[in-house]
Amino acid sequence: MQEIFFYIFAALTLLFGFLVVANPFSRNPVTSATFLVMTMAALAGLFVTLHAFFIAAVQILVYAGAVMVLFLFVIMLLDLKEEERRRFNAFGIGAGIIAVGAIAAILVKTIWFSGVGGNKKPMTEGSTIALGRELFTNYLLPFEIVSVLLLVAMVGVILLSKKELK
Repeated sequence: MQEIFFYIFAALTLLFGFLVVANPFSRNPVTSATFLVMTMAALAGLFVTLHAFFIAAVQILVYAGAVMVLFLFVIMLLDLKEEERRRFNAFGIGAGIIAVGAIAAILVKTIWFSGVGGNKKPMTEGSTIALGRELFTNYLLPFEIVSVLLLVAMVGVILLSKKELK
């Protein structure tokens, strides 16, 4: 049963990921952002089937929650009418194909030289408690700097999205 759910969530992740990029329903970026949220929720389901409950919770809270709020702020700054009228650019499509090919080549090279399938055993040590202790003791300052940086970015987006400052 677990394998069936894994394949269902994997298929949903691929489907929603495709719909983020090539959305046949609408050219509205908000629709693509909605499909991105569903992709992240399906990824969380994949993590649950792999018994990685902490990563699944972080996937929902951080990515589907906080990061999508930032994406929606950026979408609010866009001129949606202009984006809907814009046509495809041949140079952009060509550059995108080259970029995807380069990323695929890097991925294949990385997997080829990683030793996957050999006698390597996965590391099964570590827990949420150890991760939290490490994050809030040794990496507390970078953690707080990132949180302040995200707060400043959010306030900046709100100020930039206003039409007139009084």
